[in-house]
Amino acid sequence: MSKRNPVRGTCVTQRQRRNRKSTATTNCESLVALQEQLFPSDRIFTHVKFHGNTSWAPRDLVWQALFWSWSECRNVTDAFCDAARWSKKISGTQPLSTYQGFLGALTRWTAIFIPLLWSVLQMRMEEWGGKFWRIDGWVPIAFDGSRSTVPRSRANEKAFCAANYGQGMTSRYRKKKTRGMRRTQNERNRGQPPKPQAWITLLWHMGLRLPWSWRLGPSNSSERAHVMELVGAGEFPSDTLFCGDAGFVGYPLWSAILRSGSNFLVRVGANASLLTEGADFQQQKNGMVLCWPKAMIRVGEPPLHLRLVLVGIGKTKVWILTSVLDAARLSNQQIVKFYKMRWGIEVEFRGLKQTLSSGKLCCRNDQRLLAELHWSLLAMTVAELLALKEQLSVRRWKNPRNEYVPAKLSLAQTIRALRQSLTNLHEIPPLNQDLRSRLRAAVTDDYERSACKCARYRPPNRDKKPLGNPNLRSLTVDERIKLKDIHKIAA
Repeated sequence: MSKRNPVRGTCVTQRQRRNRKSTATTNCESLVALQEQLFPSDRIFTHVKFHGNTSWAPRDLVWQALFWSWSECRNVTDAFCDAARWSKKISGTQPLSTYQGFLGALTRWTAIFIPLLWSVLQMRMEEWGGKFWRIDGWVPIAFDGSRSTVPRSRANEKAFCAANYGQGMTSRYRKKKTRGMRRTQNERNRGQPPKPQAWITLLWHMGLRLPWSWRLGPSNSSERAHVMELVGAGEFPSDTLFCGDAGFVGYPLWSAILRSGSNFLVRVGANASLLTEGADFQQQKNGMVLCWPKAMIRVGEPPLHLRLVLVGIGKTKVWILTSVLDAARLSNQQIVKFYKMRWGIEVEFRGLKQTLSSGKLCCRNDQRLLAELHWSLLAMTVAELLALKEQLSVRRWKNPRNEYVPAKLSLAQTIRALRQSLTNLHEIPPLNQDLRSRLRAAVTDDYERSACKCARYRPPNRDKKPLGNPNLRSLTVDERIKLKDIHKIAA
């Protein structure tokens, strides 16, 4: 007896069905195979010393923490119950059976495990990234910052609230502007302390669209200081090109990037003061400028030789400052291309806050909350990396008319595929419904919206001043003399 497949029009015999059933794998076996591909062995933790009474393996704790972050339960205790049940079904053992013990282990070992795991993930990015690892010969990495809401508790308020809240220039301006309009409301909420928030500064690979590294801090953290710490502490590939918006300006940040052997391009406006060697900037060759603040001149620091270009992004003209002086190596068209790619980091923050529900964190202890946020970021990266590997390995994406790009990857569908497999671990999924097939199909839809986008309109922020043009001035006589002396010493 044979049965005709209505989709393909072929006959499927009983022998073929038996062979397909014998070779089919359960969702549990598929997850174990992906675990071995990502972290092949426990060699990652060979140099880590554990207590003799430790009953759990490091990799089991890592995957239990990832399952905890992938759970769709909004309550952290319910999410732990899911993670404990899934870990026991996959490995046969339950690493940590109590919520308090699990959070205690994460709080203790997160600072040690995260750097070790990130070194492996960065190797996998280069190994699996293919042609998207480098774009036009560059390894493009964007940086940006965002905040997540933290539950109000005494520990969280002490750790994440700004000490000088309500004392800055902008706060005094807002109070003065709304003194008459919101007097009653301000009097009613006079004793309300500031809302605690956690600051996330993220380095993000623009070619693979994957997080590279991050720093966490309180709500008043400086994202520029975080980027300087990440650049100074990390090892980056050759020809790394950092990309940022107008908030990442300043001699200390730019000099730190150049000292690391990398380059950068950032948008600048009236918040940047630059020097020109001639009277007219338009007459300068290739837009060459100097970043040389007076404080750096007084201490004898050398200037930064940079390139300033005016490019059009959509209907807007923006000023872009880059450390790549050779236009043949980084043209104006490539500058526009890379700056447009930087917008993907905003989408990454949206996926973290909405898809993984990390926009409002749950832990009421500051150390546990940092562990929760660290593992949410790691879980998002692991999910996207696994989906990207499967999608890049599919031959159908090699069709030039429908070429695959990492921008098509859908984090929501990837998390949905992982959750479905974890829920039905011991089931044999139907054909083309296994975990790998679902990860390959986890892409964004490409249909054209016909509805009006009027609801997406947001009125402009009137308190936010336009960026404007950078401040340009010519070198003074004394500055020219000091510049010549520096060039003589360097020669």
